[in-house]
Amino acid sequence: MDSTYPGGMPSGGMPSAPVSTPPKGGAPRATGSPSQAPPVAHPWSAPILLGVLALAAVVGAAAYTDATEPLALSDPGPLVRWGLPPALVVAQAASVVTFGLLALAAFVVPERAHTNRRIDATRWAALTAFIWALASGVAALFTFADLAGLPLTDPHLLPQFGAYVFSLEATRILVISSVLAMVVAVWGALTRSRATMAWLFVFTLVGIVINALSSHTGGSASHEDVVNSMAFHLIGVSAWVGGLVGLVMLRRRLGRDLGVSVARYSTVALWAYAAVALSGMQQAILRVGSWAAMTSQYGLVVLAKVILLVLLGVLGWQQRRVVVARLERDPSDGRAFGRLAIVEIGLMAVATGFAVALSRSAPPIPDALPNPTVVLSLTSYPDPGPMSSIDWFTAWRINWLFLTIALLAMGLYAAGVIRLHRRGDSWPWSRTTLWMLGWLVWIYFTCGPAEIWGRVLFSVHMVMHMGIAMLLPLFLVPGAAITLAMRALPARHDKTWGWREVLLQVVHSRAMRVFANPVVAATLFFVSMAIFYWSPTFNLALTTHTGHLLMMGHFVLTGFLFVWVLIGTDPGPPKWSPLMLLVVLFATISFHAFFGVALTDTRDLLAGDFFTRINLPWGPDPLTDQHVAGMIAWGIGEAPTLTLAIVVAVQWIRRDKIETRRKDRQADRDGDAELTAYNDYLANLGAHDKEVDR
Repeated sequence: MDSTYPGGMPSGGMPSAPVSTPPKGGAPRATGSPSQAPPVAHPWSAPILLGVLALAAVVGAAAYTDATEPLALSDPGPLVRWGLPPALVVAQAASVVTFGLLALAAFVVPERAHTNRRIDATRWAALTAFIWALASGVAALFTFADLAGLPLTDPHLLPQFGAYVFSLEATRILVISSVLAMVVAVWGALTRSRATMAWLFVFTLVGIVINALSSHTGGSASHEDVVNSMAFHLIGVSAWVGGLVGLVMLRRRLGRDLGVSVARYSTVALWAYAAVALSGMQQAILRVGSWAAMTSQYGLVVLAKVILLVLLGVLGWQQRRVVVARLERDPSDGRAFGRLAIVEIGLMAVATGFAVALSRSAPPIPDALPNPTVVLSLTSYPDPGPMSSIDWFTAWRINWLFLTIALLAMGLYAAGVIRLHRRGDSWPWSRTTLWMLGWLVWIYFTCGPAEIWGRVLFSVHMVMHMGIAMLLPLFLVPGAAITLAMRALPARHDKTWGWREVLLQVVHSRAMRVFANPVVAATLFFVSMAIFYWSPTFNLALTTHTGHLLMMGHFVLTGFLFVWVLIGTDPGPPKWSPLMLLVVLFATISFHAFFGVALTDTRDLLAGDFFTRINLPWGPDPLTDQHVAGMIAWGIGEAPTLTLAIVVAVQWIRRDKIETRRKDRQADRDGDAELTAYNDYLANLGAHDKEVDR
């Protein structure tokens, strides 16, 4: 487990601390009284403490495990072997603090008439991002030296590093992370906009999550589960640790807004703690493998991290029980919060150091299976064998990432509906039913036979594609999840962005006005599909985990967007007239049919390197299977398109009826003034024509 626990109380919804009314004739108090100063006063004490203790922990754990042992190729020297773990831990600590500060700046910290807290947080984040960029660059160089077995004094090191840095996954990821961190550092030093801070937060998130790709795979058959689990783990740790460190750094500037800031953070901390605990458990199962292996050096360090996680959970409970009560009485009382937060940061730092040491150590389960088959090497999964008809109903292979996404989407939607009902508002049961059915469709196509055999057969892959890009949105879009969120989520009135405000920013943004244009949405949906299959990206999606995830995200988002602009009822850019929507829809039907026919008639094997290399002994001829995929795209794609046309027509009729009833009510109120005015206009026009004729 890459854990570290935030001082956030694991609360299920801690009440926000009240913001006191400022004294008459004066500004709100911006800082707590000197008598209530926390144990650590300087804002940089928290990140320095995090870094120092994490460095101490990584050095100790590295000495205990095999993290500093030379690789089989040759020894790059003690400076590389002992310098690499500290460089990694500095990069991770700096990235976590950057993440937390930007999250607070963009989404948590309230502003008053004479404060600029979010700008302070962003400037600090720019500095930590610069440290992150430098540490990642050093780690990339040390990693290459370690893999190549070259000491830092070797004259061939830098030329080879420049030539091969992007050829090795470990160094490529570190360099990309370093570049993203430098973008955040430069941009963060200049920006004053909350929207830009939100984008910097996204950049930071990407720079952190991509490090999951270089994690131990626990055996090739578990590669995707390990990477997905590590991504959740890194997000949880970053939100948990980074948020707490950021709050400690901003404590004096928050003053009486400390209570509401801690309350908002505590809700995120609960989700982060759950993500860290569950993903860490999965990581331990995949890497340690058995109870007997827990007595190994690797297993004992994992056990130590488990103990730290439990201690942090207890501290979080203590924080909610004691600190929240004090903040409710006095929102600026940061003494208890600061004392407990510093203790938690110390424990988090130790756990972070252990995590980095483990990332450099060999787990009990080897990273690669002996003598893997070609199918296993290319897809990370064993050959599923021939497919029978019954497999369409009985075959399952759980993808924990996609299953988690579905369960979260269903659970959050249900929570929103329950919140509406508790306050006496209604929500159509048909929308809830369609939403839930849509995610069951998602689970079937991502954890069922379409996912299993879609990794090796073009025809089954096309079934999966049509299912999540064309069938799934027909259920999700009518669920009107954005409308539900707008009604269920509370609005903020202190110029900060909560979930509701972020959704409003997105749906009413200039970018959404461009993407929600029906012509643009249709082009993204169908033209990008052709580009995907007739370009190297198809082969990338079949052979890499990153490519597969990007492919799935593209299919879902473009399909949802296309259906949303046609039949969606959520708030957003102005809708086109039904007639124009039908024109766009019928044009896309033609493009879709052309795509299917082109795929059926082509004599060039798409992603030929992949399909010829796997050479399934039980499978069909790859070109014949490709032609079947074209027929599936042509045939299956028409039914959802026809359904869309019917729904657009029904909405057109319904809209006309509503408009007619509105005009009738207006006529009843004003005596049909609109018709009278129109008749008078015609009469005056006729009189004018007669006058001209004379």
